[in-house]
Amino acid sequence: MAQQYTRKAIRETFIQMISVQPLDKVTVKDIVTACQINRNTFYYYYQDIYAILDEIFQSEIQKVIEEYNDTLSWEDGCLLACRFAINNRKAIYNIYNSIQKDQLERYIYSVSGQVMERFVANKAIGISAAPSDIKLIAAFYQSALTAMVLNWIGGGMKQEPQQVIQRIGRLFDGNIDASLRRSAQLNDKW
Repeated sequence: MAQQYTRKAIRETFIQMISVQPLDKVTVKDIVTACQINRNTFYYYYQDIYAILDEIFQSEIQKVIEEYNDTLSWEDGCLLACRFAINNRKAIYNIYNSIQKDQLERYIYSVSGQVMERFVANKAIGISAAPSDIKLIAAFYQSALTAMVLNWIGGGMKQEPQQVIQRIGRLFDGNIDASLRRSAQLNDKW
């Protein structure tokens, strides 16, 4: 119980700190002072500050996997995936502008993939689309969503993501179904 409390305290302190200052300005010393623990305790849980960041992203990916279900649209899944960014805008913006930007990009790409792979696979049920096309369609939308989210973060996260995602959903409504049906009509093996 104490271990879970300490780990949680370190994570929450880290998120608070990167919400007010750039990631590269946060030190282990800052975290242990704020948590009132010693350095050895910190290193018992984490190799370095970047390990905290990795754990946070892995935890968020797991939450999306657990919460996303077949009744959700890709838009709802995307909003679910963006929840951490929405709730921690300043922290995410500071990560985006740090040398650890690649961890953020991998997180977004992974979450977008989880959402789109499941959504496209569910849409493909009953359509004899080629499995390689199903993967290709999901990968295309995964890349598009990743780029959209990264552009939103890079732009300072000023727009409300729900409005943008719903607008994209309306503009592209039916395209995944149409692509899957086209795949079923194509005779060539790709």
